[in-house]
Amino acid sequence: MADAIERIVNSTRLCGDEGGTLRPRNLEEFAGQEEMCEKLSIFIQAARQRGEPIDHTLFYGPPGLGKTTLAGIIAQEMGGQIRLTSGPALERAGDLAAILSNIQYNDVLFIDEIHRLSPVVEEILYPAMEDYALDIVVGKGPLARSIRLQLPPFTLIGATTRLGLLTSPLRARFGIVEQLQLYRQESLRDILLRASTLFGLELAEDAAMEIAGRSRGTPRVALRLLRRVRDVAEVRHAPAVDVPLASEALVMLGVDALGLDEGDRRLLRAVVELFSGGPVGLATLAAALNEEPQTIEDIYEPYLIQKGFLERTPRGRRGTAKAFQYLGVHLPSSWGEQLELLDGDMSAEES
Repeated sequence: MADAIERIVNSTRLCGDEGGTLRPRNLEEFAGQEEMCEKLSIFIQAARQRGEPIDHTLFYGPPGLGKTTLAGIIAQEMGGQIRLTSGPALERAGDLAAILSNIQYNDVLFIDEIHRLSPVVEEILYPAMEDYALDIVVGKGPLARSIRLQLPPFTLIGATTRLGLLTSPLRARFGIVEQLQLYRQESLRDILLRASTLFGLELAEDAAMEIAGRSRGTPRVALRLLRRVRDVAEVRHAPAVDVPLASEALVMLGVDALGLDEGDRRLLRAVVELFSGGPVGLATLAAALNEEPQTIEDIYEPYLIQKGFLERTPRGRRGTAKAFQYLGVHLPSSWGEQLELLDGDMSAEES
């Protein structure tokens, strides 16, 4: 038991600064997700007026949209500390008990990938969320007895990329459930301009828009691209980053004007060229690409489907007419009408 407690405490981060200077520390600095931030501001203000912790909160959506950052902001606004862990790290009931027994009033416990909690750990979480109580079984066999320890009021914030995998009892115990959407290009531009200031990098606004347009609507991707653009600027001894320099760096990274990288193009070429546009099963496609099926489902497919290059059918994945046009592959004659309808859309996106 002692080893388990030591292991989980070491794997749980206690953060007052929430991970670094690039993360905004309050809702005013947080760019994007305007409607959700407005609601969170009201919930935080109401909880502070009542002198209570904010209700348990669940954030869900694609990775890289700011779920961890928002948890840190809530902890900062409520005057508590944030304790970070993840579902896979909580293997046994004692792991969660070790964290909860050290929690303080108004603290935030953030569990990333909360849908991966084991059923045993999840059962311990229920009374902690509802009654601020921790039920511990002491002893074994006939001498075993249950002890209930009271916990100070705290807020549990869960984050997941797969809301459907959460059990209904756990999902129902969250008072605030919010979905994070992909960011608008203007919001990503603001994030990039703020980050460039913190980097000490002079970034032109139109160059920030160029990077933002290729960032797949995701701040994490935008900041990753900005770091690589900064590398090119430093090696070139450029005093500032303009559009030509940003474009050169992005082309070097293989990121095109639509935000597609080489991995996306490999998948599209496999569907269109190897399997004549599909439909092709996920397992077959994964074998052709030498990738795990879950990697294709979680990393590549969502953006390609959103951009209209790929579709899921009962028989498997199928490339659209837009994918054929993007790759410059001759479209089967039966798809000619679809191609005519998409001509204007592709031109508008590329411009």
